[in-house]
Amino acid sequence: MSKCTKSQELPKGIVLRPDGFYMGSFYYHGERNFVYDKDLKIAMQKLEDLRYEMKHGTYAKVKNLSLNSWFDTWIEDYKKNTLKVGTYTIYKNQYNYYIRKKLGKKMIADVRAEHINKLYNELVAMNFATGSIKLISAMLNGCFKQAERNGIISKNPVPLVSVPKGKAKKERIVFTVEQQELFLKYAEKSYLHDFFLLALMTGMRNGELRGLQWSDIDFKKRIIHINHTLIYTEDRGHFLDEPKTKTSKRDIPMIEKCYDFLKQLYSNFKDDNIIKFNQNGFVFKLYDESNITRDRVTLELNKITSDMKKDGIEVGHITCHCFRHTFATRAIEQGIPPQVLKTILGHSSLAMTMDLYSHVLPNTKLEEMEKLANLF
Repeated sequence: MSKCTKSQELPKGIVLRPDGFYMGSFYYHGERNFVYDKDLKIAMQKLEDLRYEMKHGTYAKVKNLSLNSWFDTWIEDYKKNTLKVGTYTIYKNQYNYYIRKKLGKKMIADVRAEHINKLYNELVAMNFATGSIKLISAMLNGCFKQAERNGIISKNPVPLVSVPKGKAKKERIVFTVEQQELFLKYAEKSYLHDFFLLALMTGMRNGELRGLQWSDIDFKKRIIHINHTLIYTEDRGHFLDEPKTKTSKRDIPMIEKCYDFLKQLYSNFKDDNIIKFNQNGFVFKLYDESNITRDRVTLELNKITSDMKKDGIEVGHITCHCFRHTFATRAIEQGIPPQVLKTILGHSSLAMTMDLYSHVLPNTKLEEMEKLANLF
């Protein structure tokens, strides 16, 4: 990085600000124009380029660049080949649904911190969770940060705004052992019964289960290899993508019941009357050979929940993630250490696993404390 000492004289039109940025400026037709950079040589180059663009009339395209236009350029030219397909799709959808009409028509150079703050407040009013607002904030930050690097704007306004507290997290639903058995009983007639059972046995994510193939299962070593997740986009339909995070790519050992259960499913898969419907080798697939969608899983869970409620059984709103939390709870109750559970679940940090422990430990701490009774 080029730094200028106090003894050196800065080039004309450039000053060193207290925050460490070099600011270059000049007047053109009575309007003062600015460039910024932490590197002196880059700031000088930006200033020279800006002078040229202003004098030759090419700067107008930057001055008149809307946030919508820049986002479309940023997501396609800078992010499409660096993001996972799922993340890329989420970014585009979030922008199109919540930003394009609200903020996108503004010139990017005119977007200020108060505009972003207003957007966040509108998301809070729409009952957005804090995590969802943080996702949109991270996306906007990357978009504006690249614009700043490119000299399109002088300063990224996103870090100037704090992400507000959104909707409180829903209480995590975890089945008791009795509720777990009851759910499986009500799910017996469901075409997704085996799907739900494997979820409870392994803690696999929804997309990991729907994307599971027989080639991922090593019966000899009794291991399930999580190598991919099933993704859906409008332009490509269903396809297999890399797992959610690096740590999501993992091996899950099969307990005896899980091994026997999958062995039986595989025996059915090899049957001539069934294999023709499962040519792609997916463990779970519809009989018309189409993939199981997230919506189908949700609809089936709602149907089972409704049947349970009709019989006076209140279990709350069940999602596929409930099975993952329930699996983790059973594992903790049986004494599986946090670091081991972290690798089985594919958590990116131990803190995520410990959050599950904090949910279970209050119910068992008295029992654990009793172990100290003989010491006194």
